[in-house]
Amino acid sequence: MKQPAWLSRSMPDSPDRPLLFLDVDGPLIPFGVPDPHLDGVATSRMPVPEGGNPLLARIDPQHGPRLAALPCDLVWATTWMADANNVICPLLGLPELPVVDWPDSEDDQGPLRWKTRGLVEWAAGRSFVWVDDEITQADRAWVSAHHDAQAHLHRVDPRRGLTGSDFAAIADWLARLQR
Repeated sequence: MKQPAWLSRSMPDSPDRPLLFLDVDGPLIPFGVPDPHLDGVATSRMPVPEGGNPLLARIDPQHGPRLAALPCDLVWATTWMADANNVICPLLGLPELPVVDWPDSEDDQGPLRWKTRGLVEWAAGRSFVWVDDEITQADRAWVSAHHDAQAHLHRVDPRRGLTGSDFAAIADWLARLQR
Protein backbone atom coordinates (compact mmCIF):
# COMPACT_ATOMS: atom_id res chain seq x y z
CA MET A 1 0.00 0.00 0.00
CA LYS A 2 1.37 3.42 -0.96
CA GLN A 3 1.98 5.83 1.93
CA PRO A 4 0.22 9.21 1.85
CA ALA A 5 2.51 12.09 0.84
CA TRP A 6 2.20 13.69 4.27
CA LEU A 7 3.75 10.58 5.81
CA SER A 8 7.08 11.03 4.07
CA ARG A 9 9.69 11.63 6.72
CA SER A 10 13.22 11.14 7.78
CA MET A 11 12.94 8.02 9.90
CA PRO A 12 15.62 7.51 12.55
CA ASP A 13 18.20 4.91 11.52
CA SER A 14 17.74 2.48 14.41
CA PRO A 15 14.61 0.44 13.63
CA ASP A 16 15.00 -1.72 16.76
CA ARG A 17 14.74 1.24 19.13
CA PRO A 18 11.31 2.47 20.13
CA LEU A 19 10.12 5.91 19.13
CA LEU A 20 9.03 8.67 21.47
CA PHE A 21 6.48 10.97 19.84
CA LEU A 22 6.65 14.28 21.71
CA ASP A 23 4.10 17.09 21.76
CA VAL A 24 5.19 20.61 22.76
CA ASP A 25 2.16 22.52 24.08
CA GLY A 26 1.19 20.98 27.40
CA PRO A 27 4.10 18.55 27.93
CA LEU A 28 7.00 20.96 27.36
CA ILE A 29 5.15 24.26 27.66
CA PRO A 30 2.78 23.81 30.61
CA PHE A 31 -0.35 25.93 30.67
CA GLY A 32 -0.54 26.35 34.45
CA VAL A 33 1.58 28.55 36.66
CA PRO A 34 4.57 26.59 38.03
CA ASP A 35 4.26 25.88 41.75
CA PRO A 36 7.63 25.31 43.47
CA HIS A 37 5.94 23.02 45.99
CA LEU A 38 4.64 20.49 43.44
CA ASP A 39 6.62 17.24 43.46
CA GLY A 40 8.64 16.74 40.31
CA VAL A 41 7.88 20.12 38.75
CA ALA A 42 10.99 22.14 38.01
CA THR A 43 11.14 25.65 39.40
CA SER A 44 13.91 26.93 37.12
CA ARG A 45 12.62 27.96 33.74
CA MET A 46 14.10 29.64 30.70
CA PRO A 47 14.43 33.43 30.63
CA VAL A 48 11.84 35.02 28.32
CA PRO A 49 13.49 35.24 24.90
CA GLU A 50 13.67 38.83 23.66
CA GLY A 51 10.99 39.39 21.05
CA GLY A 52 10.00 35.73 21.27
CA ASN A 53 6.99 33.84 22.48
CA PRO A 54 6.74 34.51 26.24
CA LEU A 55 5.40 30.98 26.78
CA LEU A 56 8.85 29.64 25.86
CA ALA A 57 10.00 30.79 29.30
CA ARG A 58 7.95 27.89 30.71
CA ILE A 59 10.22 25.30 29.11
CA ASP A 60 12.41 23.50 31.61
CA PRO A 61 15.91 23.24 30.07
CA GLN A 62 16.55 20.12 32.19
CA HIS A 63 14.05 18.24 30.04
CA GLY A 64 16.52 18.11 27.16
CA PRO A 65 19.13 15.92 28.87
CA ARG A 66 16.40 13.77 30.44
CA LEU A 67 14.77 13.17 27.04
CA ALA A 68 18.13 12.50 25.36
CA ALA A 69 18.99 9.91 28.01
CA LEU A 70 15.90 7.80 27.28
CA PRO A 71 16.60 4.63 25.24
CA CYS A 72 14.46 5.65 22.26
CA ASP A 73 14.43 7.83 19.15
CA LEU A 74 12.77 11.20 19.76
CA VAL A 75 10.32 12.50 17.14
CA TRP A 76 8.36 15.76 17.22
CA ALA A 77 4.61 15.10 17.12
CA THR A 78 3.39 18.67 17.38
CA THR A 79 1.74 21.39 15.37
CA TRP A 80 5.00 23.31 15.86
CA MET A 81 6.34 20.97 13.14
CA ALA A 82 9.77 22.19 11.87
CA ASP A 83 9.63 25.18 14.23
CA ALA A 84 10.15 22.69 17.07
CA ASN A 85 13.65 22.06 15.70
CA ASN A 86 14.35 25.76 15.15
CA VAL A 87 12.95 27.06 18.44
CA ILE A 88 12.55 24.27 21.01
CA CYS A 89 15.62 22.09 20.32
CA PRO A 90 18.11 24.89 21.07
CA LEU A 91 16.33 25.67 24.35
CA LEU A 92 16.58 22.00 25.37
CA GLY A 93 20.07 21.38 23.98
CA LEU A 94 18.74 18.69 21.65
CA PRO A 95 19.90 18.00 18.10
CA GLU A 96 17.44 18.37 15.24
CA LEU A 97 14.77 15.68 15.47
CA PRO A 98 12.54 14.03 12.87
CA VAL A 99 9.14 15.71 12.60
CA VAL A 100 5.76 14.13 11.92
CA ASP A 101 4.43 16.12 8.98
CA TRP A 102 0.67 16.32 9.54
CA PRO A 103 -1.87 16.25 6.72
CA ASP A 104 -3.31 19.57 5.61
CA SER A 105 -6.79 18.65 6.79
CA GLU A 106 -7.65 17.34 10.20
CA ASP A 107 -10.32 14.86 9.09
CA ASP A 108 -13.00 14.12 11.63
CA GLN A 109 -11.91 10.88 13.27
CA GLY A 110 -14.79 10.54 15.71
CA PRO A 111 -13.63 10.27 19.32
CA LEU A 112 -9.96 9.83 18.28
CA ARG A 113 -7.46 12.64 18.50
CA TRP A 114 -6.56 13.77 15.01
CA LYS A 115 -2.94 12.66 15.59
CA THR A 116 -3.65 9.03 16.48
CA ARG A 117 -3.89 7.35 13.08
CA GLY A 118 -0.96 9.35 11.72
CA LEU A 119 1.35 8.37 14.56
CA VAL A 120 0.56 4.67 14.15
CA GLU A 121 1.25 4.97 10.41
CA TRP A 122 4.47 6.93 11.04
CA ALA A 123 5.67 4.33 13.55
CA ALA A 124 5.45 1.73 10.74
CA GLY A 125 5.32 -1.21 13.14
CA ARG A 126 7.88 0.10 15.67
CA SER A 127 7.14 0.26 19.36
CA PHE A 128 6.47 3.78 20.57
CA VAL A 129 5.66 6.10 23.44
CA TRP A 130 3.34 9.00 22.69
CA VAL A 131 3.67 11.93 25.13
CA ASP A 132 0.78 14.37 24.81
CA ASP A 133 -1.73 16.20 26.98
CA GLU A 134 -4.84 15.27 24.97
CA ILE A 135 -4.69 11.46 24.80
CA THR A 136 -8.02 9.76 25.45
CA GLN A 137 -9.21 6.24 26.19
CA ALA A 138 -10.50 6.08 22.59
CA ASP A 139 -6.92 6.70 21.35
CA ARG A 140 -5.58 3.94 23.60
CA ALA A 141 -8.21 1.46 22.39
CA TRP A 142 -7.64 2.33 18.72
CA VAL A 143 -3.84 2.01 18.98
CA SER A 144 -4.20 -1.30 20.80
CA ALA A 145 -6.45 -2.64 18.03
CA HIS A 146 -4.46 -1.27 15.07
CA HIS A 147 -0.78 -1.35 16.08
CA ASP A 148 0.94 -4.74 16.35
CA ALA A 149 3.98 -3.51 18.28
CA GLN A 150 4.05 -2.25 21.87
CA ALA A 151 2.75 1.27 22.49
CA HIS A 152 2.51 3.43 25.59
CA LEU A 153 0.24 6.46 25.34
CA HIS A 154 1.36 8.71 28.18
CA ARG A 155 -0.94 11.60 28.99
CA VAL A 156 0.74 14.59 30.67
CA ASP A 157 -1.18 17.06 32.85
CA PRO A 158 -1.06 20.24 30.72
CA ARG A 159 -1.15 22.45 33.80
CA ARG A 160 2.13 20.98 35.07
CA GLY A 161 3.90 19.71 31.95
CA LEU A 162 6.39 16.86 32.14
CA THR A 163 7.33 16.02 35.71
CA GLY A 164 9.76 13.64 37.36
CA SER A 165 6.90 11.16 37.73
CA ASP A 166 6.21 11.31 33.99
CA PHE A 167 9.87 10.69 33.16
CA ALA A 168 9.95 7.76 35.61
CA ALA A 169 6.83 6.18 34.07
CA ILE A 170 8.21 6.56 30.54
CA ALA A 171 11.65 5.22 31.52
CA ASP A 172 10.06 2.24 33.31
CA TRP A 173 7.96 1.37 30.25
CA LEU A 174 11.01 1.64 27.95
CA ALA A 175 13.05 -0.55 30.34
CA ARG A 176 10.34 -3.25 30.27
CA LEU A 177 10.59 -3.28 26.46
CA GLN A 178 14.29 -4.15 26.68
CA ARG A 179 13.71 -7.27 28.82
